[in-house]
Amino acid sequence: MADKRRLSKADYRRLSEFRYHLRVFLAFSEHAADKAGLTTQQHQVLLAIKGSPSRDVSIRQLAERLGVKHHSAVGLIDRLAMRGLVKRRPGSADKRHVFIDLTPKAEAILRRLSLAHRNELRRLAPTLKKLLSQLEDDD
Repeated sequence: MADKRRLSKADYRRLSEFRYHLRVFLAFSEHAADKAGLTTQQHQVLLAIKGSPSRDVSIRQLAERLGVKHHSAVGLIDRLAMRGLVKRRPGSADKRHVFIDLTPKAEAILRRLSLAHRNELRRLAPTLKKLLSQLEDDD
């Protein structure tokens, strides 16, 4: 087993390449969201709602998924609601709980963005797999 405290020039090169390709994907994502009329965070909110394993998605859950404070998530939801992209829904058991749903307009935007992102990930997948494999082989 390789000494995990030692790094070779090849380790640095692979880590650099991996970060570069992640950045390429993030730049693609930012551009795609902008083209769709969304900020990156707004896109992340829509994706977090649609991708949630639960039908009931709270602002607290969204804040956690986005890595932001609760009040920042509230602001994001407010702006998305003003644009007709999300709706608040009171909880059925406890009306104090509020859940967030996508509107059909948001569903359509998110579908287009998600198809484009899946295609971009498929394009990058061979390179990322190779880099990850090389990191595993070092162990």
